[in-house]
Amino acid sequence: MIRDFLVWLAAVGKGPGEYDPSWSELLASSLNFWGLVEGTHVLSLMLFAGTIFLVDFRLLGIGFKNTPVSVISDRILPLTIFGLVLMVATGVALFYAKPLLYYHNIWFRLKLIFLVVAAVNIAIFHFRVQRDRHLWDDHQKPPRKARISAAVSITSWMLVIMLGRFIAYDWYDCGKALPQWANVAQECAASENGAFDVKDLPQ
Repeated sequence: MIRDFLVWLAAVGKGPGEYDPSWSELLASSLNFWGLVEGTHVLSLMLFAGTIFLVDFRLLGIGFKNTPVSVISDRILPLTIFGLVLMVATGVALFYAKPLLYYHNIWFRLKLIFLVVAAVNIAIFHFRVQRDRHLWDDHQKPPRKARISAAVSITSWMLVIMLGRFIAYDWYDCGKALPQWANVAQECAASENGAFDVKDLPQ
């Protein structure tokens, strides 16, 4: 069902001619605009993650120990939100340009998993962990629950960044000779390039 929707999405705007590009293909083939969107996505991710890390370092008690958590959080929140808006907008545009390629990419799928982990962690922190922040706001070493949340945040966002970078490499592209688990994990059998098991290579 998801793939069917993405097939339709990739074909939106396609003209009647055989070689008429869709809007998705126009975006992907636009050298300058594509580079601008991709570069903006990377920069906005750096801004968003960088400001998140500042708060996480404070929560871990390894940086800005003499500054209340609320002061750091409140001062950088506008930058965090700005980075988030840009990151989401450009990320959606990048996905729209190559929806099927990303759908069958193991690195993209893993990235989405850790994006969910990071988002859930943010929700837990804001709605549960920091409810009693006024009790430890100025402590040099916040309570264990805050430190755990910060550690999960740093780990998940670092993995999101690393996995996003791996998307550019074709190590596990469908159609290549891959281990069975990779073909299954990426649903290569349903892709345009098909699934080819490494065990089927001639000995």
